[in-house]
Amino acid sequence: MDTTAPLPSVRTTCPYCGVGCGVLARADGSGGAKIEGDPDHPANFGKLCSKGSALGETLSLDGRLLHPMVRDGHGVLTRTSWDTALGKVADGFRETIAKYGPNSVAFYVSGQLLTEDYYVANKLMKGFLGSANIDTNSRLCMASSVAGHKRAFGSDTVPGCYDDLDQADLLVLTGSNSAWCHPVLHQRMLRNKQRRAAKIVVIDPRQTSTSDDADLILQIKPGTDSILFSGLLVHLAAANCIDRGYVSMFTDGYAEALARACHIAPDADAVADRCGVPVERVQTFFDWFSQTNRAVTLYSQGVNQSAQGTDKVCAIINCHLATGRIGKPGAGPFSLTGQPNAMGGREVGGLANQLAAHMGFDPPSRDRVQRFWNAPALAETEGLKAVELFDAIESGRIKALWIVATNPAVSLPRANAVRDLLAKLDLLVVSDVLARTDTTLAGVHVLLPAEAWGEKDGTVTNSERRISRQRAFLDPPGEAKPDWWMMAQVGQRLGFKEAFQFTSAASIFDEHARLSAFENAGTRDFDIGGLAGLEPAAFDVLQPVQWPLTSDAPHGTDRMFANGKYFTSDLRAKFIPVAQPRLADATSQTYPLILNTGRVRDHWHTMTRTGKSARLSAHIEEPYIEICSQDAQHFGLIDQGFARVSSVHGSATVRVRISAAVKPGEVFAPIHWSAETSSDGRIGGLVQPATDPVSGQPEMKATPVSVAPVEFARQGFLLMRGSQPPPATAWWSRVQVADGTGYRLALKSTPNALPELLCVSDEGAELVEFSDEAHGIYRAVHIRNNQLEACVFLARDPAALPNWEWLKLQLRATALDPEQRRTLLSGRAAEGGAESGPIVCACFGVGAADIQNAVKSGTCDTVDSIGTALKAGTNCGSCRPEIRKLIAACAVKIVLEPAQ
Repeated sequence: MDTTAPLPSVRTTCPYCGVGCGVLARADGSGGAKIEGDPDHPANFGKLCSKGSALGETLSLDGRLLHPMVRDGHGVLTRTSWDTALGKVADGFRETIAKYGPNSVAFYVSGQLLTEDYYVANKLMKGFLGSANIDTNSRLCMASSVAGHKRAFGSDTVPGCYDDLDQADLLVLTGSNSAWCHPVLHQRMLRNKQRRAAKIVVIDPRQTSTSDDADLILQIKPGTDSILFSGLLVHLAAANCIDRGYVSMFTDGYAEALARACHIAPDADAVADRCGVPVERVQTFFDWFSQTNRAVTLYSQGVNQSAQGTDKVCAIINCHLATGRIGKPGAGPFSLTGQPNAMGGREVGGLANQLAAHMGFDPPSRDRVQRFWNAPALAETEGLKAVELFDAIESGRIKALWIVATNPAVSLPRANAVRDLLAKLDLLVVSDVLARTDTTLAGVHVLLPAEAWGEKDGTVTNSERRISRQRAFLDPPGEAKPDWWMMAQVGQRLGFKEAFQFTSAASIFDEHARLSAFENAGTRDFDIGGLAGLEPAAFDVLQPVQWPLTSDAPHGTDRMFANGKYFTSDLRAKFIPVAQPRLADATSQTYPLILNTGRVRDHWHTMTRTGKSARLSAHIEEPYIEICSQDAQHFGLIDQGFARVSSVHGSATVRVRISAAVKPGEVFAPIHWSAETSSDGRIGGLVQPATDPVSGQPEMKATPVSVAPVEFARQGFLLMRGSQPPPATAWWSRVQVADGTGYRLALKSTPNALPELLCVSDEGAELVEFSDEAHGIYRAVHIRNNQLEACVFLARDPAALPNWEWLKLQLRATALDPEQRRTLLSGRAAEGGAESGPIVCACFGVGAADIQNAVKSGTCDTVDSIGTALKAGTNCGSCRPEIRKLIAACAVKIVLEPAQ
């Protein structure tokens, strides 16, 4: 046998956003893998974004939880056996239910789970523990879309498919920064624009990289989406653009919805005034939508994450129903899902207000599910949704909680309070990949090691209802196990052995498929009965396919509702009159600004995966707020300074970015940083817990806050091989670097020297220092065995600091040459040496200086020419707007600074 032959590629699916890109993963035999896009997967045709491209850099075992842990009588987590750990979980849930009843226990799970994990967890809680208190972090990203679909269509059905993005003549992006959050789909839309002259409209309170590609931007006030779409419905009626035949034949409630819309937004002038947008732009949008039959409205968290998110979704759907632009090529409302398997979780009832297979808690559905599962104590009513579930811990109603594959101590609203509440539980069980997260450190009693992406086997469903296989290509380390296995084992220990005798993901998927078809006969949208009875070998090679997938339609269905038939009792879609829009909480003299939250380009959720990649960590290295220059001046903030951002729920200290992207009265901050990755940058601690009354989704885009400047004596950075705890007395943000760790620093005091930061402890180490008290500069490098071991650079003026990209390279050098040693304290390459500058293109590691030098050389003056020369912007394309700005800035500088 040739042991040197490369391992075969495994077809799997990306674990990030809801695009559901196909991935070819080839294990390298050392725990890592080469990652490429799968050219045959219909979601991405070989394209990957920066995060997907860097998946191979996130597979290390650093920080992995490898063995079950149980807290002992002294409060210390100690290693134990699976049998002991699972026994403690089962005993804890059994005793809690016996003492307080089934509604005293809960699961909080995740859109990172595979469908099979979700299915077993849902079955155990709702069918056998007797409570519906299982909810998911998907509640934070798409619950309003689910509720809107169900109100309008009678089912949680995404009508369209990705092919519609190629065929539309008008693409309306509202509350969606797709250039950063769904880059593969965004590039697909741009190709449509280039090839077919499709127009792109962007509706968002903030200008984003998505805005850079728009033909029309509507920078509306926070929370006014349904005003805009109510106004559009009124305009469609006034312009005689209603498809009256479709409305009459296939819908109900049009007159009532239009009357409400007229009250909210009687004309374009009213819309412009209430949304804060020039009336000319409003009218242009209305005219384009009216005149374009092939129009797709794509929406994401900017719509969903609202205390009126369901109404916003319905206001969008109303406009498509009114024009009959649904279920047709290139037309329809389209929810861009945030997580890789949020859709799969919806299919199996992972939300507290659903049963499995898109069934609810109505008596016929309960009876059907109970008979199929042979469940002894099926939950009778809906359970607690995410925010109210954690409120129930505070009130003492929830006593035992199992958290699976998510980090609520960072991601939930008022995250600081959530972290503290976890310590009140009689039993807190966490199953995770990492040993240290804000949640695992919050008083966990049982900690269970889960398999990670690359080790797991099962299915996920993407935003276009396409089921894809996620396949294992790595052996699980230590004692890590699938999440479904843990749940099934607990079910067996609780006495439900027959119901939880699953032996593989294939066996779970088969039961899931059979339940979807059970007593269905076309009455429910979700039906994958055509996949029931798959042999394990057939499951192993299952190709991506869209549901519904019945025995009569074995190849799946791309567009739903093409026949005008819906899943309501009378088969007619429903127009929904929306409520008068308003924010959940108004600004005040104490909290005069509105905080908008979201993602950055190269990080994901709480960075437990992307934070392992040096490449992804290089683009944005610190928590920050964006604020306009007018507000910055008013509140005394300076660009690249620091601000304390506070709400009634908490506060954080972050870097300031003065930006024209946000309007006066608003600020933006990303959600990713935790107590594990920053000293004081957890934005979830500020976010208000107000929720949509229908969907239960929290208002994460509009929290009233205040800002105040924070002064630091010195700023700088620390780089080191390996890792060590951050300095206790500094503000810090941890950054992964190749072969080491970096910290961005800010210090209140002005010490004369900080060699202790470098951990110089052995006599063979060489410490070289430089101090300039007059300018507040301190630099030190630690050299051991002719290698750079660590360095610290501090300065009163941040402009005096070097860019640390060159120093990162020196950290990787196996031996320093004399020139490198001579220039280390300068922090810069010797004259003529190459410095790439801050990373712009994460896919290919291209820095700002590389791009600027290419422009200055006269060889590149367009984004495409930069791509030809440097490859930057030629993969996912999410860096193209930034490249365009660098080219423009260089062109201006060349004009202003002519050759001498």
